[in-house]
Amino acid sequence: MSSHLPLPVLLTFFGAALFMPLAGLVHRRAPWVVAVAGSLLAGGFALFGLLHVAGHGEVRYSVGNWDPPFGIELVADPLSVFMLVVLAVIAAATLIHSREPVEREVAARPALYYASALIMLGGFAGIVSTGDLFNLYVFLEIAALASYALLGANGPRSAVAAFRYLILGTIGASFYLIGVGFIFIETGSLNIADVRAIIEVVGLTVPIGVGAAFMVAGIAVKFALVPFHQWLPDAYTEAPSSSTALVAPIGTKVAAYVLIRLMLDLFPGERIESALHLREILGVLGAIGILWGSIMAIPQTNLKRMLAYSSVAQVGYIALGIGLGTAYGLIGAVLHILNHACMKSCLFLVSSNLETKGRGVKIGDFDASLRRDMPVSSAAFAVAALSMIGLPPTAGFFSKWYLLLGSYEEGRWFFIATIIASSLLNAVYFFRILERMYLGGGDEPARRERTRGAALLATPAAALAVGLLLLGFGNAYLVSEFIFPIVSGP
Repeated sequence: MSSHLPLPVLLTFFGAALFMPLAGLVHRRAPWVVAVAGSLLAGGFALFGLLHVAGHGEVRYSVGNWDPPFGIELVADPLSVFMLVVLAVIAAATLIHSREPVEREVAARPALYYASALIMLGGFAGIVSTGDLFNLYVFLEIAALASYALLGANGPRSAVAAFRYLILGTIGASFYLIGVGFIFIETGSLNIADVRAIIEVVGLTVPIGVGAAFMVAGIAVKFALVPFHQWLPDAYTEAPSSSTALVAPIGTKVAAYVLIRLMLDLFPGERIESALHLREILGVLGAIGILWGSIMAIPQTNLKRMLAYSSVAQVGYIALGIGLGTAYGLIGAVLHILNHACMKSCLFLVSSNLETKGRGVKIGDFDASLRRDMPVSSAAFAVAALSMIGLPPTAGFFSKWYLLLGSYEEGRWFFIATIIASSLLNAVYFFRILERMYLGGGDEPARRERTRGAALLATPAAALAVGLLLLGFGNAYLVSEFIFPIVSGP
């Protein structure tokens, strides 16, 4: 199996999607069972891949036995298997949670909904696994088309927001494809490893420079990096709660993976950086995004919209780490991909619980009755919020700490000030919710809903909250064993 290591996660998601029409005919909850089983199986394959690559090194698989650069290559290396684990864990937690929200929001089309979710996850797994620039685009479009369906499944307002995302996403994908065309014109290859070897020989030519700029700009749209973030707040706010909880923690992180892959494996070296300043631009835009997203989150009255603007700020941390380009900066960026995926998944799962239980997501309506009626969800929200602020020993503190170390190492005092200021702004908009939840009014007696699905709603968010604490306490092991090999290279 180890020689086929890049395949199982990809095939599991797409294979489970193929069973959805049949599952929909068997029982109304059969699609949920298939989706959960597929995500758990994919998680097992991803964890096996992570441990195998950590112990034995990367695995490359040639599709159809056509060797690269002429054939399509799939790669299982430290970065790709790390991302597959993040993808599978968040997918499993969200899909386990999704049964009751999906029955409430898209009751007539559960098979179609879960098929779209699994196709999107398969597309993301393909992006992470491919070693080919054009097939990355193919998987990017597969994932995007499915995500548009998921985000637009909540009525006219969500459809309009998803259509806006479709327009901007198509522009971003087109930019990426144009860049790939320029690279192919100059190098005659689409294999990432082969293109890198050719660039190291021919140097920075005009087509390579133009291609690099187009590719980074295109992925920046998918990444929701300021000023390409306009699609994100409306898409996340208007989408079904189950869709937001699935897309928000994963979608932008896969785009971050592509940016890291481009910077580390395709356009490394000082010749390209000195001419194009790609890392410098990413770092500056990341810092601006951190401040802009944090400031815009403060006045929001809708919890989902507040979390959406918070996501704009959080992807800025990742861009800042990539922009630093140092070991500490890249460790902080990769660690924040994991941390933010867990944090934002937990927060959106709690917002989904509020909507499912009829409490709503209007912040002004929150009070202490939330804590009494939904104690597990409230506690999970508190842990994730503290992690977003960056308080130790939660996971969020440590990724910010590595970013601070990288900024200090490079003498980037503006980045240091930005990270500290953003943490203070995060405290402003999260503490106002925690204050209402734990110190606010609400004298009516507790009215906890004892439904059969209550555990499915509360447990995934609680598990992610516990995971944030475990990631905090175990961050040294995580960095030394799994993240440092990513940034140190072969």
